[in-house]
Amino acid sequence: MYHNTMAAKGIGAEGAGAYMGCFWNFNTDTRPLKTLLIAAALFLLPFFGSPLSAREDGQSGPMRLSPNEAVELAIRNNLGLESARISTGIARRASDFSWNQFVPEVTASGSLLRLNAAPAGMGDMVAGIMGAMGMPPPPPDAFPASPQWLLAGSLSANLNFSFAMIADMNRLRLDYERGLISYAKARAQLERDIRKAYHNILLLQENIALLHGSLENADRQVNIAQANFNAGLAPELTLLQAQVGRENLRPVIDQAEGGLRLLKMQFAMLLGIPHETELELIPAETALAMISLDAAELVGRISSDNLDIKELRQTILIMESGRQAMRLGLFTPFLSLGWNADPTFTGLWDESLTNRDHWNQQSGAFRFTVGFRLNGLLPFGAERQGLQALEDQIRLANIGLAQMVRGTEIQIHNLILTLERIKLTMEALEQTVSLAERSFQLTEQAYHAGLIDLFQVQNAEMSLRQARVQLHEQQFNYLNSLIDLEYALGIPFGSLTSGGNLNQ
Repeated sequence: MYHNTMAAKGIGAEGAGAYMGCFWNFNTDTRPLKTLLIAAALFLLPFFGSPLSAREDGQSGPMRLSPNEAVELAIRNNLGLESARISTGIARRASDFSWNQFVPEVTASGSLLRLNAAPAGMGDMVAGIMGAMGMPPPPPDAFPASPQWLLAGSLSANLNFSFAMIADMNRLRLDYERGLISYAKARAQLERDIRKAYHNILLLQENIALLHGSLENADRQVNIAQANFNAGLAPELTLLQAQVGRENLRPVIDQAEGGLRLLKMQFAMLLGIPHETELELIPAETALAMISLDAAELVGRISSDNLDIKELRQTILIMESGRQAMRLGLFTPFLSLGWNADPTFTGLWDESLTNRDHWNQQSGAFRFTVGFRLNGLLPFGAERQGLQALEDQIRLANIGLAQMVRGTEIQIHNLILTLERIKLTMEALEQTVSLAERSFQLTEQAYHAGLIDLFQVQNAEMSLRQARVQLHEQQFNYLNSLIDLEYALGIPFGSLTSGGNLNQ
């Protein structure tokens, strides 16, 4: 049996085909079924959306979904995508208001002061002078006493400017653009996983339908064996073998249908709807389109369209902008403008606060300051070492970008080779299915005539079922490989799976 090994995430169609492969023998091992169910749970769990209280369309009965409708539903409800959307909004707001760093910082304050010791008033000073000159002191009420309580206010404005601030504005803009790319990447990953999970459920449904067909054949074989036994043309052992073969199929079908129900429940939670919602997935009505792909043309598109490469390239631009801001901060002067006023009321409390003569300025001034960071000139200083570390990180990121481009090119070549190999396999399997169908018909006719035993009929039926399962598996492998190729190329989903032209 052919297995496609290209799927790196989720339950690939090859996994579902291997799961159905355990049904080729009546005495089958159920471990592949458990493996499939565990893999399905691990695949779908990170994408569980928020549950809804009822169907969105307000209707009862199964919810019919096409692949596009399933994607739209997941995009609306998926919590992981909502987190990416919020993060993008935060980056956009930071970019839109990055100019606010040039708004002066204004501070206003007021204080009520009580001096620990009352200051010497004018009367005390005059009395001391007159006493030193031998003159009598003035009357106590000749001069007002200095107040011990003071009322003070302060108003200041400061504005700092450096060329690094302009570079930081550019960094915030680049960070917002990276947020847009990251959101588009998260959305594309979600859509890719939704479509592949959708196809895997369809594959399992198709294989279950084949199992029901095998059960019908087993019923017919039991009827033939019963008729031959009654006519004395077959021993009782043949009848018992036919009945055992039929009964062995029933638990296999029950397990498969239980696995399908579990996959649908997990898929519903992935879509952000209640897990008990009954889903009816609409299969593709058109035949699978086989397309020819030009590897050279497709590889040329990845640098401009691949979202992983675009995200890493944008990260490098942000790092380069940070390096420029650091250099400007270290090697260019900075400017600081400041102004402050601190009037203090020094009059007596019984005097009017509006008397300007009693408001004195302590240290009010306008400041124009130009400075330069000398530490930035020291090659062994922390600032210069931080700049060197950032430059090394940029070089490493560029190496990682080159490796990612080459890795994506190899991935695209592998996907194209896989698609070509699947096409050849499908052509061979179509002929195999046709031959197996004819062989089963002839074998069943010979068994009905009593010319061969039941074992040969069961072998022929098992060979037919195996060929049909393999063919279905390869068809869904082809679809999922096209979806992986669309994601790697960064093109809209459906551009290849619908047989469309990339140049349109």
